[in-house]
Amino acid sequence: MSRTRLNDDFARQVLSVVEKIPAGSVATYGQLACMIGRPKNARLVARVLSHAEYYGHFPCHRVVNHAGRIAPGWSEQADLLRAEGAAFKNETHVDLRQSLWLRAD
Repeated sequence: MSRTRLNDDFARQVLSVVEKIPAGSVATYGQLACMIGRPKNARLVARVLSHAEYYGHFPCHRVVNHAGRIAPGWSEQADLLRAEGAAFKNETHVDLRQSLWLRAD
């Protein structure tokens, strides 16, 4: 299997979980990495999400860092999350106690 194919497979694994995050909830990069069986690849998850438009339309705005911080330089992320009802601690951090997605399946 080529390296490109492996990266595409990884991206599809990540994005298949991202599309399950319900509106008003968030997941962390590390949480997604664990969900796909790659707990040490949170940074790679973030990289995949930064290129998600190449794979289709996904609710990538529902993914934040381990502290709940939204992506720097992407001001629309907070607007999208607030419109869905996600709780915020301050201007740049989602309240993970209230809005973290706890996968039920």
